Amino acid sequence: MILAASQTKPKRRDIDANLLDHYQLIKLAVANGAQLIVFPELSITGYEREDASRLAFTENDSRLDGLKKMASENSITIIAGAPIQIESNLFLGEFCIAPENTVSIYTKQFLHTGEEIHYQPSFDYNPMLEIKDERISCAICADIDNPKHAENASKRNSSTYIASIFFSPNGIPQAHESLQHYASKYQMNVLMANFGGDSYGYPSGGRSAFWNNKGELIAEMESSGAGLLLVENQNTEWTSKTINI
Repeated sequence: MILAASQTKPKRRDIDANLLDHYQLIKLAVANGAQLIVFPELSITGYEREDASRLAFTENDSRLDGLKKMASENSITIIAGAPIQIESNLFLGEFCIAPENTVSIYTKQFLHTGEEIHYQPSFDYNPMLEIKDERISCAICADIDNPKHAENASKRNSSTYIASIFFSPNGIPQAHESLQHYASKYQMNVLMANFGGDSYGYPSGGRSAFWNNKGELIAEMESSGAGLLLVENQNTEWTSKTINI
């Protein structure tokens, strides 16, 4: 099994340009045999609060059609983030687009201070993704700051925990420490995707990474720049490759 974490440099509020970046990185992941690719928090819009409602996607948004087509034609699961409007509620969420032309939604459960002004937290949208023998749980950014989130993923028998984040250079060491701890404590593989450039007027810390279920760091990307981190499981051993673009 091959998993890919995409480290991106989003263009603020430019959905069309950011989707083009998604397509490029998905093609690269497919060319390297990946069965799943994950993007950072709010990857399609860039991180936003005040403009989130204007930029929001709906559950069956036609702007997802390109991603759906790529998932179906290339047998790859795509996890991409956006503000998501469901009825009267706005969520900080992500679309989990499967090759079978199905789309499930994950919503952030534990909001960062200030996000509650614009977004609703929710535990109602929490899919379990299954690829081959892997049971995959999702997390978005501040979710990983709450130990209960990873604990709940473990209680659901997750074998892989995937975090889409926007952490600053100052915050990324703590993110790494928390994710390494969860990997070791709960014996879950952990894959994390972070921005590799500014978003919302703030710098991002990059260093997208993967830990195996022993808590061993297998690979991480640079602190800035865009590209892919690919990890492959062969007979319970993980190997990695990094591609910068």
